[in-house]
Amino acid sequence: MITIPGSLQTVGDTEYFLAQERLTRRPGERYLGVRGPDRDFTDLHNSTEGVRYYALSEANAAGMRQRLGWLNPASLGAGLSFGFGDRLGLATPGHIQALRSVLGRQESAFKPVFAQQSVRENARTERTPQQVLDDAMWGAFQEGWGQPWGADADHLKEVSSFSAFVRAGYSFFTVDPGDYVDAGADIESLSQLKVKAAALPWDILHSNPDENRAAYVGQSLNLDGMPLEVDEAAYLRAAAKYGQAIAHVAKMYWALLECKPDGFDFEVSVDETETPTSILEHFYIASELKRLGVRWTSLAPRFPGRFEKGVDFIGDLVQLEREIAWHAAVVRFFGNYKLSLHSGSDKFSVYPLLARHAERNVHIKTAGTSYLEALRVIAGLDPALFRQILELARQRYPIDRQSYHVSADEGQIPLAADLADEALSGLLEDFHAREALHVTYGSALAQFKPLIIKILEAHPQRYMETLRSHFERHLAPFIKQAGA
Repeated sequence: MITIPGSLQTVGDTEYFLAQERLTRRPGERYLGVRGPDRDFTDLHNSTEGVRYYALSEANAAGMRQRLGWLNPASLGAGLSFGFGDRLGLATPGHIQALRSVLGRQESAFKPVFAQQSVRENARTERTPQQVLDDAMWGAFQEGWGQPWGADADHLKEVSSFSAFVRAGYSFFTVDPGDYVDAGADIESLSQLKVKAAALPWDILHSNPDENRAAYVGQSLNLDGMPLEVDEAAYLRAAAKYGQAIAHVAKMYWALLECKPDGFDFEVSVDETETPTSILEHFYIASELKRLGVRWTSLAPRFPGRFEKGVDFIGDLVQLEREIAWHAAVVRFFGNYKLSLHSGSDKFSVYPLLARHAERNVHIKTAGTSYLEALRVIAGLDPALFRQILELARQRYPIDRQSYHVSADEGQIPLAADLADEALSGLLEDFHAREALHVTYGSALAQFKPLIIKILEAHPQRYMETLRSHFERHLAPFIKQAGA
């Protein structure tokens, strides 16, 4: 066993640390090392010279959270924050190294969410909410992080989704009411909008059509120099489009408050919808949530342009910057939450715009980009395995893409057989191959996960260095703007 530097923690007269196996069939597999009188752990692996080694089990993770309070996810509240998705459970050390590289000694300048996965991702990776949280916790322990960190139950659509995440100890809950957003309201007539507004669930909204209309129509606001005039048509469009969604968000918030009264971060996400969220619609959503007593930490509107998985923004950056500036002005008007960017992986042209206009009132959410960096490592270490994964992506992309907003063309995915081994990692820079590899992760893990994990565990430093370099590019624009 080799002790992992930086993981050593002392509580009373007992030392706790992580160690890696070097001589077994799974080199790099980690264990909890305990030196001292504490013998309350389970799944003993072996004992040597006064040190006992235990499996990184669910029970032992719970035991470490009891002993080291900072291993428990915490509500992060206001301030710059970043969500690191991890579909393999091995990326947190690399995420932390990227944070430290960018932040230096000012670790508190950026609030990280190390555990972040949706119900959809859990199903495709065959992991439970508890496993996702525990894997992130062991990564934080390995690096001796010590600062508050969050755990995000992402894209929850119904109240029934809460229980497993609450039991596991999650601190951040992202509600996705996209199924209740009426995109047709964007093009409907005034008479149609009136019918839809009248039919909203006003009992849940604690209002009625006349009262709600009177609160908005005729308002003239100034948002950092931007005039916002609310006429009847604009009001009805906002109410018809988002009224049902607001009611659903409120219902989910109140349900969550009952089962987790000790506090949490709450994000509202309307980004996975067909049409952009206008500035007035953003204002209406925030105003209604505030009126209903919902306390939210961040809100993810649907920005114009295309925010596809694992690639940079596609669209008009000038228009996007104007929209970001206005959305940030709405955030400042209410002053109690952050502007959130979903599908935030690899949006390098967008980060400076968010940092410039929203400053520290920003939350960035990434997911599959850490998996793609794992594939970059695989391409360099096991070209044959990478070729198999790429071929599977070519086969599965037409099916797996259906639940994502992506535009890669399977006919444009390069053939791995046409490339030399040393050129395979370059496919991670190819638009079509990158998106196909990104959205077919579930299919790839179902077939190749043990092989992928084995390689990454045997070469942890290479994976960490790859992640550190990649996420430095994500984090640096925000730190530079914030002057951290």
